[in-house]
Order: sequence, then structure tokens, then C-alpha cells
Amino acid sequence: MDMQTLVDDIAAYAGAAAPAGTVADYIPGLSRVDPDRFGIAVAMNSGEVYTAGDADIPFSIQSISKLFTLALALDEDGDRLWTRVHREPSGTPFNSLVQLETEAGIPRNPFINAGALVVTDHLLDTAGDVRMRLLNLLRTESGNSEISVDPAVFASERETGHRNAALTHFLASMGNLRGSVLEVLETYFWQCSLEMSCRDLALAGGFLARGGVGADGGAVLAPRQVKRINAIMLTCGMYDAAGDFAYRVGLPAKSGVGGGILAVIPGRCTIAVWGPRLDRSGNSAAGIAALDEFTSRTGWSIF
Repeated sequence: MDMQTLVDDIAAYAGAAAPAGTVADYIPGLSRVDPDRFGIAVAMNSGEVYTAGDADIPFSIQSISKLFTLALALDEDGDRLWTRVHREPSGTPFNSLVQLETEAGIPRNPFINAGALVVTDHLLDTAGDVRMRLLNLLRTESGNSEISVDPAVFASERETGHRNAALTHFLASMGNLRGSVLEVLETYFWQCSLEMSCRDLALAGGFLARGGVGADGGAVLAPRQVKRINAIMLTCGMYDAAGDFAYRVGLPAKSGVGGGILAVIPGRCTIAVWGPRLDRSGNSAAGIAALDEFTSRTGWSIF
């Protein structure tokens, strides 16, 4: 198949087919984004990158950052992490406090906010300069040395992140936080405020499609760790709509309320899409439509 033609077709299709949705205006820094933007990038394991639409415009990656901090945590001390966070779908909103209270302060998985806060705390405890390590990973794998934080979004996160602050304090009260509440929150808000384009994301996540092999041919993660991350992405990566996404698209993926989704086809490629209008679960409506069309037309799902 002609991949560039396919990507162009899907970009046109996603803009027309996506249902109505709204941007994440509860974070003021995201409310100013043009809701009708759409981009897609497909990074093949063989090295080619195919893009269409707004694939080179940076956007706030938000919860997609949780995927990369989890990779760093598993590389640093993965077995110990799983004593503090589980690996099961939540079935509740990504920022819910209810489940955390009923389950004794152990988050259901590392991709809901409580779980990601524990991962961040774990990294601060074991890896030192988390921000630089995360930047180095993203810049090296994407080939873009300019990746950085959007200061306006970072300020918005700090000013309005009251529920995340409540989650962090609750984790501390239940004995599942080792560092200071303030340091964990600041680091978490910072990672969610990173800006990347679809091209950047597709390239940065390539090691998940290559069994842990990085852009330079070295090992980012062991194959068994990549298998585990992809499994958790499939079951937990799309908030409480992970089951519906698996049914429609059939790929491991991680979304963010900035409108991005990073999907992995093991052994073949990674796909990043961006559409700021979100559905009721906080996932990109246009992005899901595009990925559904992509796997339907190519047959490239894991099923």
C-alpha cells in the first residue's frame, strides 16, 4: 500500500468523521487551542516517517508523559514499583479519589493520575534528576533537541490542579508517598506540560514497537519490560474507555487531555495522532476515529 496516500486520506477522514467534543478547558492553558486542529504521524520500524495535517505542530502531551515516566521507572527499579501501584483497569475517571480510598492508597494502575503520581514519586526516590532524564529520553528518541515545557500550561497546572494535590496528600496520608507532596506535584505538573508534535511522539515511542531498541540501536528497555508496558497500555491507557478503544482499534495506546494519542503496533510502527476535541472519557474524538480507520484499512491490529 502507499502509506503516504493512506495517511493523507485518514487525516481528511478524521476531520470529517469525528463526533463533536470539547477541548480540556478546565486547564486554562489548554483552552486556547484551536479545536479543529488534526495531525497524524506514522513512524515505521524501518525508519520512514509519514505525516499529514498538523503533524509538526507541538501540543501539550499531558498524560502521554505517564508512558515515558513508567518506562524510566521500570528501567530503574521496576519490580519494587509494583508493590506500590497495581496493573488493573480502573473503571473510574482518571482523577477519581473514590477508588484510592477504598483500596488503601494503592492506585489501580500507573496511568490514572494517582498511579502516575506514585510513579513520579518512585522516580524521584530512585533516579535523581527526573526532569532531565525524561527530557533526555524524549529528545534522544525523537531526534528533537528542542522539546521542552510550555510555561503557560505549567502555570495553569499549578494554579488549578487541586484534585491532583488532593490525590497526592491522600497518598501521603496512606503511607504511599516517600518524597514531599510539593516536589511530587511540581514534577508531575511539569511532565504533563511538555510539548511535542505528532512526529516527535511517534519517533519517541518507537522503542515500544522495536522490543525496547532505541533510535541509536541501543537498548532503552528489555523486551520483557516493553511487553508489560504495551499490555498495560492496552488495558489501561485510554482512561475508563480502554475496553471500547481495544474493541474499535485493537492497539496498545496512551492518550492525554491535550488531544494526543500514541499507539503502538509491535514489530511494525508507532502512530501519533492529535485532535484537541475530547470525548466524554477525555480522549481525542478525531484521534480515535483516525486510528479506527487506520487499523480497519491496514489490518494492522494486535488481534
